[in-house]
Amino acid sequence: MINITDIQLLQYSLATPLIAALLAAIIPYRNIRDGLVFLTSAALPFFIYKIYQLFLSGTVPLEWKLFEIIPGIALHFKLEALGVIFAIILALLWPISLLYSIGYMRSNNEGNLNRFFAFFCLSIFASVGIAFSGNLLTLFLFYELLTLTTYPLVTHNRSDKTRKAGRVYLGILMGTSLLFFLPAIILTYSAVGTLDFTVGGILGDKISPTMTIILLALFMLGIAKAALIPLHRWLPRAMVAPAPVSALLHAVAVVKAGVFTIIKVIVYIFGIDNLEKLSPQLGQYSDWLLYLAAFGVIFASIVALSKDGLKQILAYSTISQLAYVTMSLAIFSPKAVIAAVFQIAAHAFAKAIMFFSVGAVSTVTGKKKVSEIYGVGRRMPVTMACFAIAALALIGLPPTAGFIAKWYMLDAAIGSEQYIILAVIIVSTMLNAGYFLPIIYKAFFGEEKPAEGTAISSNYSEAPLLMLVAMCISTLAVLLLFAWPERILALAEMVGK
Repeated sequence: MINITDIQLLQYSLATPLIAALLAAIIPYRNIRDGLVFLTSAALPFFIYKIYQLFLSGTVPLEWKLFEIIPGIALHFKLEALGVIFAIILALLWPISLLYSIGYMRSNNEGNLNRFFAFFCLSIFASVGIAFSGNLLTLFLFYELLTLTTYPLVTHNRSDKTRKAGRVYLGILMGTSLLFFLPAIILTYSAVGTLDFTVGGILGDKISPTMTIILLALFMLGIAKAALIPLHRWLPRAMVAPAPVSALLHAVAVVKAGVFTIIKVIVYIFGIDNLEKLSPQLGQYSDWLLYLAAFGVIFASIVALSKDGLKQILAYSTISQLAYVTMSLAIFSPKAVIAAVFQIAAHAFAKAIMFFSVGAVSTVTGKKKVSEIYGVGRRMPVTMACFAIAALALIGLPPTAGFIAKWYMLDAAIGSEQYIILAVIIVSTMLNAGYFLPIIYKAFFGEEKPAEGTAISSNYSEAPLLMLVAMCISTLAVLLLFAWPERILALAEMVGK
């Protein structure tokens, strides 16, 4: 029997961001609202930690079925290793992001903060729902809810530019879901009569090799939140949003939900072993996903090299970095799954730092371009030191979590004799260094230049305290994840077992 207390942990994890959203929406007093929303968010790490302990104990298969959405398929939540990892990332980054958001929105005198924080918290609710989904239909519903709850954040400024970006955002994400993701779910149910996430997959030999390729393609095209090329345009366009929203899109919720969904589909619907066995039958067609992701890694890195806007560089960097996840998965081996899962965790914290840093620089100096960043590091040394450490993580250098992620990718590629991945990682690492290291050099050693339309200010210094604290905590996490990666790696090894 499942202890009701155990189920309540799952219920409280889902309820916490909903309560925070309600508080954000109804409390008119800024200090009270922000304080209560932050304190509520700080409860989520406690619940997720208890769930983590419960999962490791292996004493109960924690499941919660609410009601049938359609006959035979319930709104279903279930605990498994991949979902626990995603939930840990959400639980840690949500309060950090809120802390940063409070500092940023106040410093930039942004309006409509009740609406902003309410939708910010609702997006976390949708993400927790994705993390703990027990079947494909439940995941699909929360996946779509995440699109709808982040749309008002992308268009927060309500300018013509943000509205246009919002239309692209909504059009691509909702359009691909309805055209590809939903039909893939329906075809899966028609083939096997279930949508439950199951260790080893549910498709097996119930569909032909040709149908496997078609169904896999439908899923990959339908999960556009992963920003796989050619369905990546929404991500750079969404950079018109405030910096906290960019961090939410890249580091905390949206693209992480995309690559999480890809891993979950490959591991629990297709099954890694099944795909590995099918590879000889599929011949050259078995590697199409690997080649597409590898192209995305290199292409997005080259585009990033050509950009001057800091947020645009970070957007294309995300497209490249998360293509690593899909490329690694396309090896269809247990080692590759471990590499993909750890890359999600490493990228989450590193990319959060980068958007926090860029947002801080913009807030304090008005500078938003690489050509304007000269000398900023001498005025804002802590901010740019955090950026530099995050850059090392995304390049894949020690002592950061990014090094461990790339190490496991290289190990998986060599073990499977996929030397194209080895080549892609080496080339992309050099490209990563090519667009990140000049920013660091110019910030610390360049001669200061004003932002466009402004004069150089002689009185600016570090970022506001709340923003600085959020950056430093995230930076510490990137370093600690390098020093003590065992817990995340242990969970990653359990994915699919």
